Amino acid sequence: MNHSTVRDLFDQQMRREAGPDEPGARVERVGDVVRNVGPAAGWNGVLWSGLDEGSADAAIAEQVRFFGELGREFEWKTYAHDRPSDLPDRLKAAGFVPEEPETLLVAETAALPVDTAPPEGIRLLPVTDEKHVELVERVHELAFDSGRSAIGHQLRTQLAQDPDTVPAVVALHGDEPVSAARMELHPGTAFASLWGGGTVPEWRGRGIYRSLVAFRVRIAAERGFTYVQVDASPYSRPILERLGFVALGTTTPYVWEPPATR
Repeated sequence: MNHSTVRDLFDQQMRREAGPDEPGARVERVGDVVRNVGPAAGWNGVLWSGLDEGSADAAIAEQVRFFGELGREFEWKTYAHDRPSDLPDRLKAAGFVPEEPETLLVAETAALPVDTAPPEGIRLLPVTDEKHVELVERVHELAFDSGRSAIGHQLRTQLAQDPDTVPAVVALHGDEPVSAARMELHPGTAFASLWGGGTVPEWRGRGIYRSLVAFRVRIAAERGFTYVQVDASPYSRPILERLGFVALGTTTPYVWEPPATR
């Protein structure tokens, strides 16, 4: 895999030419900025920008004005190779707050294992209805110490509107959910994306996460996607690299909140 070629393809298909991330969202191309404008409870943010030292500050101010008038928090998703090189500093000066950086990992689907079984006593259940979504929410509460709203909103919306593009899976020990993950398939691109993989603390280190990766990669391969992409945390990166993923750079979200919500 040629790293620079794949990164350029990722920038083109998943950022510059991205489609809406969910039903009711729209992608707008305003000058050298591509942004996603979500529905109520949806995700809002800048997907790509082609800026330089002379245009960056005005473009940042325009996005702040636009989303500020909507009264919405939004995310400017930066990558280490974005320009200008001081874009992160300019965003912070405009009131954006950086979140934890992640590593952009990509692998060729055909090179990844697809037959990794879960450990003994664990069964994998495809997420297809409301009861399954609630199991995923339970995992996220325990694994990430976070609320249910984000993952629940994503799964409910996409299962209702376009279920074939969001394969999700939950791992069960008996009837108790212990791990869960989802995947987004991006029609018209070469990429499938892995998201939301998490395991409750007492079940980590037993190979469940690897089996969830294999479950989703098998679906991506069957549906003809060439690459699988992950924004990896420091915890998942070593596991994924052992499976065959390679790092193409880092990505850091910068979040701006309307003054009334701060």
